[in-house]
Amino acid sequence: MENILIDKLDQLAIITINRPEKLNALNKATILELHEAFRSLNEDTTVKTIILTGSGEKAFVAGADISEFANFSVEDGGKLAAKGQELLFDFVQNLTTPVIAAVNGFALGGGLELAMACHFRIASTNAKMGLPEVTLGVIPGYGGTQRLAQLVGKGRAMEMIMTAGMIDASAALHYGLVNHVVEQAELLSFAKEIAAKITKNSSAAIAKAIEAINANFEDGTNGYQVEIKNFGACFGTEDFKEGTTAFLEKRKANFK
Repeated sequence: MENILIDKLDQLAIITINRPEKLNALNKATILELHEAFRSLNEDTTVKTIILTGSGEKAFVAGADISEFANFSVEDGGKLAAKGQELLFDFVQNLTTPVIAAVNGFALGGGLELAMACHFRIASTNAKMGLPEVTLGVIPGYGGTQRLAQLVGKGRAMEMIMTAGMIDASAALHYGLVNHVVEQAELLSFAKEIAAKITKNSSAAIAKAIEAINANFEDGTNGYQVEIKNFGACFGTEDFKEGTTAFLEKRKANFK
């Protein structure tokens, strides 16, 4: 791994995008490394939560590496978006291990799209977020037009994308784009506190909940039916036996 760092702390993994000289901009190599990191951590049964952040104090991810696609054709552009969504953005959204984005600075273009693909977001007070693609004569291609509207509503998404403007952490909190805003020095510790709360719960149930919540935003999918199916499936797990037994015995559950 040349562009990312991975730290494992008990049942928590922290992925840090480490290209500070490029403000952690996404290039093909970084996207591939992130895919591999998320894939391997998702398969690691000792990891129950993942935090994603950027190195340094300026940027989470300041965008995509424009030099890689400046001369692309129509066909090349379509393939770039499709491959990126498959390898990383859709992949992270559908990961069965919870992913928290700790947005520690600029999250622009592909950086905001990556943060929005995570299951939820925490921002530092200095964070700035936006989708400035129209200033380059292109639109967000890694799911930004879809996820931003889902998170902040159609009108605000239209305005943010059409003006290419940035919003600060306070506005992002007001819009519902992030769940919490804290001082930068407290960002990782705060994210770890939330991760610890998640870790205490059933990973099997959380995975089913992620799938059911995501189903509500999939065309042609009945989210209620997915919820019913996943609810029933939980009854066949060891976690369900442990959780209900612990409740009846008035003790804390010990999920394996």
